[in-house]
Amino acid sequence: MDMTADSPVLMARQPIFDRHQRVIAYQLLYRDEQNADNPLFAQAGNSSEVLLNAYTSISDQGELKRVPAFINLSRPLLLAETFPELPRKNIILEIHQNIQVDREVIVAVYRLVKAGYRIALDHFTYQKAYEPLLKMAQIIKLDVKHLTTEAIAEQVQLLKPFKVTLLAENIQTVEMMDQCTKLGFKLFQGQFLNTPKREKGKKGKKVDPNQAALFELVQELQNPNTTPERLESLIIRDPVITYKLLRIINSAAYSLVRKVESLTEAIVMLGMTQIRKWATLIALNNQSGRPEEISRALLVRGRMCEEIATALKRKNPGSYFMTGMMSNLHLLLDTDRETMLRDVPLSDEIKNAILLNEGALGEVLMNVSNYEAGDWDLLPTNFDSNLYESCYRKALDWSKEAMQALNELS
Repeated sequence: MDMTADSPVLMARQPIFDRHQRVIAYQLLYRDEQNADNPLFAQAGNSSEVLLNAYTSISDQGELKRVPAFINLSRPLLLAETFPELPRKNIILEIHQNIQVDREVIVAVYRLVKAGYRIALDHFTYQKAYEPLLKMAQIIKLDVKHLTTEAIAEQVQLLKPFKVTLLAENIQTVEMMDQCTKLGFKLFQGQFLNTPKREKGKKGKKVDPNQAALFELVQELQNPNTTPERLESLIIRDPVITYKLLRIINSAAYSLVRKVESLTEAIVMLGMTQIRKWATLIALNNQSGRPEEISRALLVRGRMCEEIATALKRKNPGSYFMTGMMSNLHLLLDTDRETMLRDVPLSDEIKNAILLNEGALGEVLMNVSNYEAGDWDLLPTNFDSNLYESCYRKALDWSKEAMQALNELS
């Protein structure tokens, strides 16, 4: 289906972190062919609330929570006589620097602040004309990608007289985040988690042999022709996965008459579909010490690929889950993608999909990656926007439930 006037609004989210690399909000990206304003504002009250909840509810360190959404305002919406009713505590309204500051804008922002909305100034560079807005804003977003350390420090000094929280956006590396933290920034946005931290002059570190064995299991779990015996021989090598699987099976959720004591029994009782899901999630969750958003994003991408493959009636949708999840697994292992693909046993089909976007797997992976990033112009003209929007939202919901279940095992 082509993108037409009947197409839905496309929405995606990008995380905003605190200095501990925990998600404290999401930037909502959107595109609506019919209406330039944010789609949340086009919905009736309850609908916008449901939409907002779908994009901002997460499992965070075992706690189900909802984080605020940063939403960009256009000048027409900002100056509209009636502003849509939105949950004030759950959104931050962004005003981009390209909106000219005049009396109309100052009055409109004042009205929103008095109504209880929080304001952020986006892609900001200090100018005296912006001082009236600086006195009303809570958050200032500085694009630090092309600024020198001296230029960033100068902006920080200019903003010191105002009671604002500084957000560094477009951060490309963890090192750049550390630098901005020292300069006084409290919030961070960008692709820095997508770059492994690495010592100068050294290639990506090797994947630990135990991790490689773990992902041999993960790969086998996606093999549609595997057997219970083959799975048991791989699972039993990892006492943690064995223990957690038995805990899940013996939990109240399965209401078993008697306790299950062996993996063979467990696989028979639960069936291969359930075993595949839980063992894969447990194996992924065992990679501790990295920001939780990495695991969250891997689960969302894997599940979205799988949902699309299922809807398109592709064979072995599990291999699409594996491709999506493995495409950025190197970030969880803190190494580079080539090292991870060399050290972790994966089929050539999945490796080529990840490295070269080859085949049916590679095509879905590339489309999903572009959708997540909000790069909708890179999607093919015949892409099914209804399907992708629906699968993205399902994947967000599933990842929240999966991470909550995993945290309950800790």
